[in-house]
Amino acid sequence: MKIVVKPWGRELWIAHTDHYALKIIEIKKGHRSSLQYHEKKHEHIYVDEGVLEIEWENDAGNMEVLVLKPGDVIENLPGRKHRVTPLEDVRLIEVSTPELEDVVRVEDDYNR
Repeated sequence: MKIVVKPWGRELWIAHTDHYALKIIEIKKGHRSSLQYHEKKHEHIYVDEGVLEIEWENDAGNMEVLVLKPGDVIENLPGRKHRVTPLEDVRLIEVSTPELEDVVRVEDDYNR
C-alpha cells in the first residue's frame, strides 16, 4: 500500500497492477479536487462515507452538478471532466484502469 498526501486530503493506493488500480480517496470538507479529465484512465467511484457535489460532464458534453451520498457510484470515462467538492469529509473508493498519473488539470485551487 502507498499513501499519497494531497492538499485536499490523501489517497491510499491499495492495488496497482498492469490491469487495474484500487484507491481509497479521502477529501476534507472545505477543499475540492481539481477540475480534471483523464486521457486514458477509466474509473468508477463509489461513495463510501460522506456527501459530496460532483461537477461532471454528462454524455451530451454539458457540465452538471450532482449530489452523491454513501452507496452512490459514478463512472468517469476518458475525456470526461469532473471535480469533487465534499459537503462533509468524504471517503471514496475508486477502481480504475492503471494509468494513475493520467491527470489533465483544467482548473486547480492549489496551482498544480
